[in-house]
Amino acid sequence: MQTPPTLIWRDDALELIDQRALPHHTRYVRCVDAPAVADAIRRMIVRGAPAIGCAAAYGMALAARDAERTGGDLGIALAAADALLRATRPTAVNLAWALDRMTRVATTTIRGPRPGTSDELLEEAHRMITEDVATNEAMGVIGAGLLPDRARVMTHCNAGALATAGHGTALGVIRSAWAMGNRLSVVANETRPYLQGARLTAWELQSAGIPVTLVTDSMAGHLMQRGLIDAIVVGADRIAANGDTANKIGTYTLAVLAARHQIPFYVAAPLSTWDAATPEGSTIPIEERPATEVRGHDEAIWAPHDVAVFNPAFDVTPHELISAIITEHGVARAPFGASLRQFAAHAR
Repeated sequence: MQTPPTLIWRDDALELIDQRALPHHTRYVRCVDAPAVADAIRRMIVRGAPAIGCAAAYGMALAARDAERTGGDLGIALAAADALLRATRPTAVNLAWALDRMTRVATTTIRGPRPGTSDELLEEAHRMITEDVATNEAMGVIGAGLLPDRARVMTHCNAGALATAGHGTALGVIRSAWAMGNRLSVVANETRPYLQGARLTAWELQSAGIPVTLVTDSMAGHLMQRGLIDAIVVGADRIAANGDTANKIGTYTLAVLAARHQIPFYVAAPLSTWDAATPEGSTIPIEERPATEVRGHDEAIWAPHDVAVFNPAFDVTPHELISAIITEHGVARAPFGASLRQFAAHAR
């Protein structure tokens, strides 16, 4: 079974698979304007750095369409939508990257009030979807070569088709390796507190027929100590200029454990995740999520209702702990600043 599409443009609206309902229910949320898209990003209906970037792009197209229909000022409408969408998730740089790209298109298309700008923005959003899938598939083929045959691969959070427009980043590497005949297996960390590994990654891999074993986050070191893990592949929400990488909370712990046990630690991310304007990891903004996510999940509450909670959604892995960064243009190795800059120049 194939993973259902994360984003669908249908009948002049953006439909997003509701990732809060997975794996037990597959339903879509319909977004007819930019505020609805922003709300979907904020409430984790859609998640994953590439996916929220694509969703935000459609949000800009919807804002332009509304301005054209009502006769509003297009420039003001787009600026308001940009600010609203940009504020939803501060850590993932793909969000800002996508919004900047849409703003550039709008800047070249707006010639005073005229129809058609929303169509051009919509075409750009469609183009992002196509490009993201192609990027992930290219990354997958490149990264597959790093995994030995029958590798036991650990991953964290969900960096699969659900986190992108299709195929996935870290899971894209795993999917491609499997398709190329590598009979690997995966250990998926449950990824507390939001359980993306348990709810999403395990479901995606099962749907693809790839062997997967679910473990709690606290079991990772035990498995490495016993020699049961051959490689770790994770995604990224932002990569600083020097290669320091922000990813789901708990990733740094895995990197430290991997270094202790001499296990290769790979990051798979498109070049749009590399933020040349952020010099190193300590300057990456870290989003904090609601306390309710730690106290329980859905209707199950396992902690005192008033206990103090600290809930950072991401942590930063120093570049020294990363074996390689897999991109659509090749495998970047230390010094990451130089290698990623070279890839980015080639892409331009």
